[in-house]
Amino acid sequence: MSRESGCETSCGNRRRIWNFPNQVTISRLVLALVMFVAMALRDYHTSFVFFLIAAGTDWLDGFYARRYGQVTTLGRILDPFADKVIVCGAFIFLVAVPVMSQVPWGLRAWMVVVIVGRELLVTALRSFLEEQGADFSAKIAGKLKMVFQCIAVCAALVYLWFDDPLVNTPTWIWLTLVLSLWIAVALTVYSGIGYVFAAVKLLRK
Repeated sequence: MSRESGCETSCGNRRRIWNFPNQVTISRLVLALVMFVAMALRDYHTSFVFFLIAAGTDWLDGFYARRYGQVTTLGRILDPFADKVIVCGAFIFLVAVPVMSQVPWGLRAWMVVVIVGRELLVTALRSFLEEQGADFSAKIAGKLKMVFQCIAVCAALVYLWFDDPLVNTPTWIWLTLVLSLWIAVALTVYSGIGYVFAAVKLLRK
């Protein structure tokens, strides 16, 4: 093989790896980093904007990759990784805010443990089973879980906008936070159990 053809092959592989969907995924990780810095600085307005952009473009990279045949191994790894970094990281930063532990029926440390633990478990199961050639694609409960987790994070960030939020935050924001949070936790547990049963079924085959 000539040097020119080898260079063309290498450049082509590089273009496929760093295609548009993967660039979007990487940009979501950068947005997540900026969001975490803003949360650490208690700039919840900026945090809300960056979380909304990062979570709102979750569908874009996957849709574009499937639509235009640009699915890559790197993208299959990075896309769910970015989702987990954005959502789990947001919950970890939120539970560290002292006022959140005082919100009636609000975010608690055990909820974050459940959310993060479920993601680690499902990631480990998916990695193992897909190596065996089994189909372990996302289920509807898992997708709904992600939706309600994002709603809960957004509601929590809006809740923290107000001075003395325990007193000044409107009731509808508190209600949105509580309902979305508990539904998210319930779906997190339910979908996690579903993945475990699916994994056991596949392993028995």
